[in-house]
Amino acid sequence: MKAAVEATGEAILITTAELDEPGPRIEYANAAFVRLSGYGLDEVIGRSPRFLQGSRTERAELDRARALLEAGEPFQGEALNYRKDGSTYMVEWLITPVREADGRITHWVSAQRDVTDRRAFEERQAMMVRELHHRVKNTLATVQAVLNATMRSAVSLPEFGRAFTGRIVSLARTHALITEDQAQVASFEGLLRAELDPYNENGRITLRGPDLRLPSELAVPIGMALHELTTNALRHGALAHPNGRVTVTWTVEDRPDGGWLAWVWNEHDGPPPSLPTREGFGMRLINRILSAQTGAEVDIAADADGLRISIGIPLPKR
Repeated sequence: MKAAVEATGEAILITTAELDEPGPRIEYANAAFVRLSGYGLDEVIGRSPRFLQGSRTERAELDRARALLEAGEPFQGEALNYRKDGSTYMVEWLITPVREADGRITHWVSAQRDVTDRRAFEERQAMMVRELHHRVKNTLATVQAVLNATMRSAVSLPEFGRAFTGRIVSLARTHALITEDQAQVASFEGLLRAELDPYNENGRITLRGPDLRLPSELAVPIGMALHELTTNALRHGALAHPNGRVTVTWTVEDRPDGGWLAWVWNEHDGPPPSLPTREGFGMRLINRILSAQTGAEVDIAADADGLRISIGIPLPKR
């Protein structure tokens, strides 16, 4: 039996039965416990398992364990323990009584398992579920806003169908980029390429800037703005002309109040540029929605050879 307990991967402790300090005292610890805790046998035998606890150990869980053990019942639960080197690990306990023939408890046997990785995975999953719930609510609100705005700006049913479908497809692409990343972020260049790569024949699209990952609360409105800029360039701007080009450059600046994304959408060699005389949903999104949702600063100008839009967006602190 001893050989079997020594060979198991579960950390095993056997303690005396008294629960009041200085007890219970450890009478046996197997090799798995030594590996788990970092303590040698000579540092463990005779001590109470309480020495493994620390400031971050949940007292409520310890109180629950004490109540069950005082009633002579087994206890199963989890708690944070401390290794000899000060590092922490989440341990899953199963503590059961050892009884004499008359029912008197003489010892406790504690089987312990390191569940730190499992707990971290569960916490990440819970966080992702909360993030998904929040994002779904925001997405539905965004779809409703896009629907209403597209209805107001469209002059015909076919135009409404094309515009609304394009915006929903763009929104779906942005969410696909976010969900593909474990950190739930989207690359700024990835958002640009998702919109512009289909029109990059003969190198007419130029993208220059550092690698930048955007959280979903920025990626969604920025992705929508890029879709509107691309659509406008296809219908009225540089991409409507065979020799037209689009250059997008961006930098990330450090400011006293945090990071700052500065990017410029510059159209060249397209039709004669002019500022929009009618504010459709695209310009309204860039001027109003993007500013409201991200705190962006937007400047729209008609240069000699094409439209230039400069946008600055504060980045969340890391």
